Amino acid sequence: MRKAEITRTTAETEIAVSLDLDGAGSYEMATGIGFFDHMLDQLARHSLIDMKVAARGDLHIDDHHTVEDVGIVIGQALAKALGTKRGIRRYGACLLPMDDALVRAALDLSGRPYLVWKVAMPAAKIGSFDAELVREFFQALATHGGITLHVEVLSGINSHHIAEAAFKAVARALREAVEPDPRKGDAVPSTKGAL
Repeated sequence: MRKAEITRTTAETEIAVSLDLDGAGSYEMATGIGFFDHMLDQLARHSLIDMKVAARGDLHIDDHHTVEDVGIVIGQALAKALGTKRGIRRYGACLLPMDDALVRAALDLSGRPYLVWKVAMPAAKIGSFDAELVREFFQALATHGGITLHVEVLSGINSHHIAEAAFKAVARALREAVEPDPRKGDAVPSTKGAL
């Protein structure tokens, strides 16, 4: 069963995440941050990972702790659901257009966290959401999911489109990487024999 449930409570946030890698992309997001919920919807829908996220954070301060901590917990849940990573494709990539925005994402479920982020947001705010928090989410996801993740904007003039294209591109790459590889059966996708 490639499923996981993780909860994390700190003085700043309470986060609960459940996911199913073999789902259909259903989602239920409640973080208290409208734009962020919309981005998480895209992550679930386009990865075909069923996902529920419930978060309560110190939004009276700002959105930072909630966004980062949700990234941490989704990363932990992905790592737990993947287990030994036997039989997965491991790698995924996507070149995703959204109107003016074109974003490339590539990832490796290597167990070695690393983020390369070549994303410039033309506007500092997307509605009331701090655009810089998009990077914070993906940094937390990569670190706690053990993911080598590269995200690069090739074109774009609208920060909303760039952010949404980034979430969708990572989702599509993740979908490819977590899929079972029918040619490899139960093998670990590494010459080392472990990831």
